[in-house]
Amino acid sequence: MTRSGVLFYPFHLCHERTLQWLLERYEQVHFRDYMAIQLSPFCGTTAFPERMGDSFPDLLTSKRLVQGYNVSGPLNPDACTAVDRDLTDSTWRALFHRALVENRRFQRGLFDGADITGRDKDGIAEPALMVRLKDVSFETAPFTVAGIRELSRRRPIGKEADLFDYGLALLKTSASLVYTIQLAIAGQLAVATDSRAHFTLLTRLVERTGATIENRSVEQGAA
Repeated sequence: MTRSGVLFYPFHLCHERTLQWLLERYEQVHFRDYMAIQLSPFCGTTAFPERMGDSFPDLLTSKRLVQGYNVSGPLNPDACTAVDRDLTDSTWRALFHRALVENRRFQRGLFDGADITGRDKDGIAEPALMVRLKDVSFETAPFTVAGIRELSRRRPIGKEADLFDYGLALLKTSASLVYTIQLAIAGQLAVATDSRAHFTLLTRLVERTGATIENRSVEQGAA
């Protein structure tokens, strides 16, 4: 084993193969709860009750699996500042857009199946949301936490609705990585993921901030 504990990111669940890979290398594997961000009093992402311990109660009892890190609710000021830094980092934004364009698993973590494959509205076919969001113009469109929050208070339509969806995807991705660093530093944990896109994005974040964190890519994780 390499060190005492590792935090899996950016999700609250992982594939059994990934968990086994981590248990072979660390004494404890830590998991956050599902991240439900509250943007405004009437807009936010939903939370799900599943936890890794539900499927592996023996690991929970033996304390090889640790869970219950709360990352839900409104973003605190420090998190907002950190997310805004990502949103204005052209390198991070380019990595995000490339993942959104090329990585189907990355897409599935941010959007539901209908948004990815397309759907009919009132009998009229329109390009899938994912097709529209792949437009290169989104890569350099300016976003801030405050701006995304303001869009969430309205009922955007058309291009503005697409801007909100793209901005929310940016915010959720960045926030999950910001919380990863905060939890890792607080608990003196390594971090690991089986998502190549998130590994690359967190690597950029660590390089920019100078944080001292062991960041591992789990090659044997879920496809």
